[in-house]
Amino acid sequence: MPARSRIQWAFATLSLTAVVGLALTAWAEEEDFPSLVKRLQTEKPKFAARQQALLAERYDLADRPSKETVMSRGKPVQEGVRVKLPAGMTWEKLAGMTPEEIKDKSVWPAGFLPLPHPHHEAGGMIFPKFLIEETKKQTDRDLTRFDLDFDLPDHFLPEFPAAIYLTTRPDLGDVSKGKLVTLTNFNEMFKDILNPKQLEGLRLLVTPFPQQQFNATEDRRSLKAHQGAACFDCHANGHTNASTHTVGDIRPNEHRHRIDTPTLRGVNVQRLFGSQRALKTVEDFTEFEQRAAYFDGIPADAARKGTNVLERGSQVHFMAEFQALLDFPPAPKLNVFGKLNPAKATENELRGQEIFFGKGQCATCHTPPYYTDNLMHNLKVERFFKEITVNGRKASADGPIKTFPLRGIKDSPPYLHDDRLMTLDDTVEFFNLVLELKLSAQEKKDLVAFLRAL
Repeated sequence: MPARSRIQWAFATLSLTAVVGLALTAWAEEEDFPSLVKRLQTEKPKFAARQQALLAERYDLADRPSKETVMSRGKPVQEGVRVKLPAGMTWEKLAGMTPEEIKDKSVWPAGFLPLPHPHHEAGGMIFPKFLIEETKKQTDRDLTRFDLDFDLPDHFLPEFPAAIYLTTRPDLGDVSKGKLVTLTNFNEMFKDILNPKQLEGLRLLVTPFPQQQFNATEDRRSLKAHQGAACFDCHANGHTNASTHTVGDIRPNEHRHRIDTPTLRGVNVQRLFGSQRALKTVEDFTEFEQRAAYFDGIPADAARKGTNVLERGSQVHFMAEFQALLDFPPAPKLNVFGKLNPAKATENELRGQEIFFGKGQCATCHTPPYYTDNLMHNLKVERFFKEITVNGRKASADGPIKTFPLRGIKDSPPYLHDDRLMTLDDTVEFFNLVLELKLSAQEKKDLVAFLRAL
């Protein structure tokens, strides 16, 4: 074939490929909503089974509640280390190895790897069933996704509805009275204890706004056109219900973290917001969470799906003012400096406090009285494992993560920034390895006892 003919043939082939590609893209974009629902519902059992198999491989998910320690409204915390070890390994043997040896022998516990989203490739907001049911009961707004369900068992999640404590009215104790605060009851519950500006801030926090998966477009994951999601759908009662998502500020998708919804209790003493974004004020977080995280950081989607740009000087300010009223739960064993009162603490709690401020090095980052230094730290956990992709999530370097406060920590399972640790016992084992502390079995038990007293 002459050179000119070969060039013409090549261009014709490229043109045909481009046309076919455009046609396929157009066909994919034109998938109607009933077809989308049918396709994703058909795929749903496969991905649910994949995630449950992963959880069963990584964790002991049995319901073993503590007989001694409960959350603020009485739900027992879960006992014991739930991360499973590789065959033939013990925690003592693992702690005796160097990070290089653990990585070389591939014995880093799988439960200490990043935890994927229930369907990591799809991502998006997903809520526990108890939140969905109560929200629908009160507001007739259905937060069910037709393509996937929440993955963790209820007994590993925070109590629901959570207690609410106010910095302005500590004399009232838990002002929730066992109710979930929604748009239907917020005024009745708070009109006599908030000023009008704070009450308006709360109204906005329980008001749904369009979100990537919950909106009125046909590119949504609710069966019916939807009003959207509210801040307090995830931060129920200003706390957390373990609803999850994937962060909007990391690409490509396999590097995006599953989000642990943090409690909003104690926002008034914090100086960094967002696990890695290091936003400097709660007003920044409130505004940019709604503009960006609600739509996976995709401005075009936000515009198309109906983003609601909040006015900084009034709406954002009012929302932030209410959030700053949310207090930590009472800790009757702590003095005004955030340390244990020896007359009220048990022996193992006091030993745990000594470890926390000594051998455990916990206070290097978690300084009293609120047990945060308001800084970011890089644990460099990637020292212990080889990069691997599991259920769409690539386990690699996480980078710096902010120091979350530990006050009231027993109320906020699961733990770490991506929910990978089911219990405080798991958390102590994790940091014993990551910080190379070589704590004894008794020291670890004492440290857990101290954390539960915070």
